Parts: sequence; structure tokens; C-alpha cells
Amino acid sequence: MIKVGLVCPYNMFRGGGVQECVMALRDGIEARGHEAYIITPQPSDYDGQSIKGLIMIGSARPFRAARTTAQISASVDLEKLNTMLKEEDFDVLHFHEPWVPMLSMQILQRSSAIHVGTFHAAMSERRTSRTVEKVITPYTKSILKYLDVLTAVSPTATNYVQTLTDRNISIVPNGIDLKKYHNGNIDHPTKKHRTILYIGRLEKRKGVKHLITAFSILKHAHPEYRLVIAGDGPDREKLETQVDEFGIKDVNFLGYIEENQKLQLLQEATIFCSPALYGESFGIVLLEAMASGCVTVAGNNSGYESVLEGRGQLSLVNPKDSVEFARRLAILGNDSVLRGAWREWAKNSVSKYDYDIVIDQYVKIYEAACAKRNKT
Repeated sequence: MIKVGLVCPYNMFRGGGVQECVMALRDGIEARGHEAYIITPQPSDYDGQSIKGLIMIGSARPFRAARTTAQISASVDLEKLNTMLKEEDFDVLHFHEPWVPMLSMQILQRSSAIHVGTFHAAMSERRTSRTVEKVITPYTKSILKYLDVLTAVSPTATNYVQTLTDRNISIVPNGIDLKKYHNGNIDHPTKKHRTILYIGRLEKRKGVKHLITAFSILKHAHPEYRLVIAGDGPDREKLETQVDEFGIKDVNFLGYIEENQKLQLLQEATIFCSPALYGESFGIVLLEAMASGCVTVAGNNSGYESVLEGRGQLSLVNPKDSVEFARRLAILGNDSVLRGAWREWAKNSVSKYDYDIVIDQYVKIYEAACAKRNKT
């Protein structure tokens, strides 16, 4: 049996792709007969309740960068950290986003376990300021020497790290629980409305303003379409103003939605659209749409390109080309033969991203690293 500590620098009580991956990985490791715990900072509003499988070290505070706010580790109680590492005696510590200050660094400097690092973010596309880059680069270089195994969720997520090291970086993709999704998205020609669905943050890099522009063009030719925008963020007011100024009808802002509502919307939508411009290392939202049988149009950033391969490339479009964007929405929304072919591709392609397969890959990495250490 292997004892694994999964280190997540983000607030585990807030949703996010990294947090979801860490929670699924913990459950999957334990289902395979091993032992797993999540090590994470304690949120400022934490009520003190003990949660099984969760070890909280230090505190989490809001951090704003590139118009996005996340809660990351702000301070670490070193005495508590040293005691925890001694008592738990982990075989493997798996660091997710190890470049994020400061929890990972403090653990890496004190741990004698095998250290696995996974890079999730598309750092090379984040358009960070020179000041931020000057801080991140030396910090990341300093942690690489402590990591025994390097992994990343996609080729895009390796781009930044590969500028800092010539070591091998294994690709282990993000995943989803396919059992949650029902591939029952079926076209109904008698439907009065056809729906384009966006789910995600409302911020500049997500390209929603370009979706609204393209939708305004589509709407003139195809009045039966409506646009549903689920999610919240700093640009919501600007986007609502854009809709008013364009005089577009049938645009509905839902705000934050629960998981069950998201699954229902994906089941019912004609097109799922994620027009992100940059900063996407992978695209879990694309996998969710694919698993739901919801035909997709997506921004042609490198992270999405790594998911939408083969026939899936039909989905890729430059969001800033409004005329072509609107044309792609119309074609993939109306052509039943093309939609059927896309769904067939999606059903086959998404199967390799099931969490059972992804977790097996990580467990094999742990086992190989432990075997290698035992030989020395």
C-alpha cells in the first residue's frame, strides 16, 4: 500500500478544475487500495469542522492576477507542518501547481517523500506582467530540484516549464467522471428554440464578448436561436451592456449555477460554446460537453486544440472573426449529418479521459517511483 499526500495550494472549498482533479484523485487512489489525503491551506472563513481526508496547513487568502481572483496559501505554520510530515510519513507527495506560493515550497524543503509535480496552467499564455514573470520564474526554478517526477495535463501546460528544464515531463490529461453524464442530447426538429450555451467565468480571456457579437449576426439569419450565459465574473455588467447596446433579444444571463443545473443545460443545448482566447491548458468544459453529446464550438487556443483533435477540429474557430464564428455556429447547429458525425467522434474520443483511466496513470507513476527508490 502507498500513502499519498495530494498538495493543493488553492481553497478546496471553492470550485475549480484543479480542486476537482485533486478530489477525484484522492477517491480513486483509495478505491485502488492505497491511502490518500489532501493537504491544503485553511480558508479565512473556515468554521473549524474536521473533514475526513483533509489536512489543512496554514491559511488561504485572495490573490488577484490577470483579472482573476483565487484563494491561495498565504502563510504556513512551520511547527504544525513539521509535526504533520513526521506523523503522516507519506510515501509520495503529489504537488498540483507546485509553482504557486507558498505551501508547496515549504513542504518540499522539509519532506523526504517521493515528490511528484503536476502543472495544470497554461503559463505561457497568461500574458502575465514582466514583474510577475520575474517573481514566478526564479521561484519555479527553485522548486524543480525538489521534484522527482514532472507531469503536466497537456502539451500546452508544459510550455512554460520546458523553458526552465530539459527533464522529461509526462503528460497525464485531466479527466471527468463519465458516469455523471448521459449522452442523450438529441435533436428535436420541432423545437421552437435552438440554444447556444456558455458556461464559465465572465472575464476577458474567456472571449464571451466575441460570442455575443457572433450571436448578434447569427440571430438576424436564424431568429430561432437564443443564447444562455451561465456563470459570473468581473465582466458581467459590461457584457449585459453590450447585449443592450446591440439590441439583441433572447440572451439570458443565469449567474452562478449548481452542478445539477449545468448537467441539465448541457443535455438540452443545441450548441455548447467556449470561445476562450488564451490561458487554457486543457478544457474540462469541452469534455463535459462531449460526454453529454452536446455539439461544441470553441476558441482555437492551444489548450483546446489538444482536446479537439481529428474530427473535433471542426469545432475550432477564431472568436475574433465574428462572421466566421457566426457561420460555424450556424453550420454545427443546423447540419444534422455533421452533428451526428461530431457526436460519434466525441463519444469515442472522450472515453480516454474517464477518471478511472487518468487515475490509473498517476498510480502507475507512484508505483514506479517507489520501486525505483526501493532499488537504491
